Amino acid sequence: MLQWKKFNEIARLMAILVGFSSILTACQDDKPIYESQSFSIYKDRVEQGAYTAKVHSNTHMTSNYESPLNSISRAVEFKYSLNKQDNDLPINVNRRIVIRPENGVFVTPISTFGVNNADTTSVDDVNDLLEPKTKVVFRLDLRDVLASFEEKGYYEDRSGERVMKRDFNGVYIAGGVPPLSWDFENFGDYQQMKDPDGDGIYEISYEFNVFNPDRHVAEAWKLKSDISEYPQFSSDIPLLNALYAMALEEAKADSEKDGTWRTGQKWGGVWTRDVSYSTILGVGMIDPTRSLTSLRKKVRGGRIVQDTGSGGAWPVSSDRVVWTLAAWEVYKIMGDDAWLKEAYDIISKSVEDDWKIVYDPMTGLMRGESSFLDWRKQTYPRWMDNVDIYSSKNLGTNAAHYEVYQILQQMAALLGDNEKLLVYKQRAESLKLAINKHLWQPQSGYYGQYLYGRGADVLSPKSETLGEAFTVLFDVADHQKSESVISKMPVVAYGAPCVYPQIPSIRPYHNNGIWPFVQAFYNQAAAKVGNEKALNAGLASIYRAAALFLTNKENMVADNGDFVTALNSSEMLWSISGNLSMIYKVFFGVDINAQGILSFHPVVPESYQGKKSLTNLKLRKATIDITMEGFGRHISEMYVNGKRVDNKLDLNESKHYKVKIVLDNKGFGEGQDVNMVANKFQLEMPQNVRCESGKIYWDRVEGATGYLVYNDGKCLSTVPTDEKAPSFSFDLPKSDGLTHRYSIIAKGGDDLLNSYMSSPILYSSHPTNEQTILLRSYAKDKQVSIPNVDKKMVELSVAGVNNVVMVPIRTKRGKHYQFYVNYANGNGPWNTDNKCAIRSVYVDGVYVDPLVMPQRGVNEWGSIGHSNIISFTAKGSKTMIKICFEKENRNMNIQVNQALVKDMKVFEVE
Repeated sequence: MLQWKKFNEIARLMAILVGFSSILTACQDDKPIYESQSFSIYKDRVEQGAYTAKVHSNTHMTSNYESPLNSISRAVEFKYSLNKQDNDLPINVNRRIVIRPENGVFVTPISTFGVNNADTTSVDDVNDLLEPKTKVVFRLDLRDVLASFEEKGYYEDRSGERVMKRDFNGVYIAGGVPPLSWDFENFGDYQQMKDPDGDGIYEISYEFNVFNPDRHVAEAWKLKSDISEYPQFSSDIPLLNALYAMALEEAKADSEKDGTWRTGQKWGGVWTRDVSYSTILGVGMIDPTRSLTSLRKKVRGGRIVQDTGSGGAWPVSSDRVVWTLAAWEVYKIMGDDAWLKEAYDIISKSVEDDWKIVYDPMTGLMRGESSFLDWRKQTYPRWMDNVDIYSSKNLGTNAAHYEVYQILQQMAALLGDNEKLLVYKQRAESLKLAINKHLWQPQSGYYGQYLYGRGADVLSPKSETLGEAFTVLFDVADHQKSESVISKMPVVAYGAPCVYPQIPSIRPYHNNGIWPFVQAFYNQAAAKVGNEKALNAGLASIYRAAALFLTNKENMVADNGDFVTALNSSEMLWSISGNLSMIYKVFFGVDINAQGILSFHPVVPESYQGKKSLTNLKLRKATIDITMEGFGRHISEMYVNGKRVDNKLDLNESKHYKVKIVLDNKGFGEGQDVNMVANKFQLEMPQNVRCESGKIYWDRVEGATGYLVYNDGKCLSTVPTDEKAPSFSFDLPKSDGLTHRYSIIAKGGDDLLNSYMSSPILYSSHPTNEQTILLRSYAKDKQVSIPNVDKKMVELSVAGVNNVVMVPIRTKRGKHYQFYVNYANGNGPWNTDNKCAIRSVYVDGVYVDPLVMPQRGVNEWGSIGHSNIISFTAKGSKTMIKICFEKENRNMNIQVNQALVKDMKVFEVE
């Protein structure tokens, strides 16, 4: 009996210990993978305040997330627009109404265009919200504008910009609350106001606070598609399993019947940069044939297509070369030699055009818009038009061009093209040197955003995440700089923003935005340098958004992580690919070289430790099933088909490899850091900047601690602030008879928060040193095919109209000169299409630069802009300028490459 009692007591103690152990294990399992003040990631859920995304199985998730913008305030900000331009009120000044409807309808007071009558009544945005389905009638008095059209032939806005009567195509309304939008350049009939009785009072009506499915997430996701054809992933972290399955299902939804990749749920068709980045990140691994077919869709005339974009696409946008990275990824995965030859020929022709039209010999950098950041006002100062963007030199775009030349060297070696290999090697080396010379910021520890300045470059000190990541991934940065970039580049609570700091008063999209595909490249860079803190934050950024939104959205707000931005879509291909890349390129570290040898470079943070498997991975002729356990960034043991082996697999053999990887369970090392900061906004640019009588003047900027005066791209002086002064002035240097560029930067308390530079002013106290040359005097064909335009205009067209124009100018031997051409291009809108006009410029028979004349508005042939500024050194007292059309000048349209030119402005500079 005593022995039986002892047995029962031991059994009871054992049961207690087992129960305690189970509780302890459960507590450990419920420990957050990632935790911040804003949100937490667990193995089976994501928590953000009152919102939770819960994983019920590998094929089922739920979320109760609600956008904070679903509560609509009575106070609505808006403004009017002529010709889809922001020209009603000064920049960042909006109209405001407080909507209090009667019987469900609110009629605004009649406003006059250009005159602000904002309602300043305070509103309780928490307890006093707008009633659902409220009809609002907006009324605008346009009679002053119409009278100006009749009296002067144009209307001039507050900034001095003119809208010509012949170019007037409508008045529109913009705003920040749906159904209104701030996307001026994409307005259509839905935003256009009407004057049905012809009295000059325009009206438009909308319903506000109407249920909008784009502002809500689904309550649940359940796998419905068969995704067994793709590589299969599993782990002991249910969240990863479910998000991976959801990504595959959405990739399948983006698979079109014609064998191409769809861009996203809202956007059909193939876009060059979207499908390229998507292929590089992940979908190339799951369906390389579809990626190859998609890439072929983006070739025309044997060259890579730059998608329709700012000012008529290429060369304003010049990142089409990322197609190369995708083509190379497809070759490494498939091993198709015919594709290698085909792609090499396409890329070789494309880069030769780029080298003549996009390459800037003054800096050794490539010109053009920031890669993918193609909404002008979102990442550039407002004064920069499309020709200014073409002339800028962006970090990400340059890093992409550098990688293209690295890839071309490998392609040339495989194809035995040794002559071009040396050319590509030299170009790559020179680009790398130029990027590090002009864009590296030693004081910040990362690269600057871009050089800009209309002929006298200044470096924007803002970070640009895609470019920063590329410098690490493509080895533009050395090891020390790479570590510095990842540890010092600003990151906010919800991820790595596209740029930092933000531009004030711009709706979130690129500005104040985080894009998962960009975050994925950043995460790969963090993994490469072994920064565990940065990688953990980056993984959390991708997984939080996908789980709470139950889809792979294109972007989110940097301020609060919400998905309601200026423009968004579910099932975005490159966001899906970014999610997949965390499995393929980070956790398993899949790496294929040019010869088809596979190696693994896994990077698994300790918080993601455990067992993982990736099966049915098909690369070239091989099928690979992989199991992996542990954490760390170094392989302790690796087995293939039961045998311990080196980290190499030949994919050119028809084999089924069963791979087992054991990690070393060691941390990533000391000295890691991530620069987690509050999401801040830079100062507004100084306004009303002007040079008069030897002085430069500007208006006070709220929050400025002082002002920097710039002369020809260099800081000339600092002017202290005075809170009581409404404006400031500074005495310019005594005249040297030359033309200089002057601009102002408002200083923030932190230099990173400085404003953008104001629009540079070309100023000389001796204007007699400047020449204005009427080009019509030197054009052979003086007929113009566009009706009702300035009679001083002359046409340049690929239809054989003035394909060569010779212009003599007066110069002084050994002196430096610059010139630009005043032109019109009404062949397309500011923000899209493909009809940028391009010509070559020769000075005394030597090629110097292209003449680039982007689109300025549909049929807006009265809108006059300036071309890019071209520099040269005179060899004598007379200099001959030749403007001509050459094969490298073919734009993306090919058929229409036309501009009207008026005069050439020539001036002597230092």
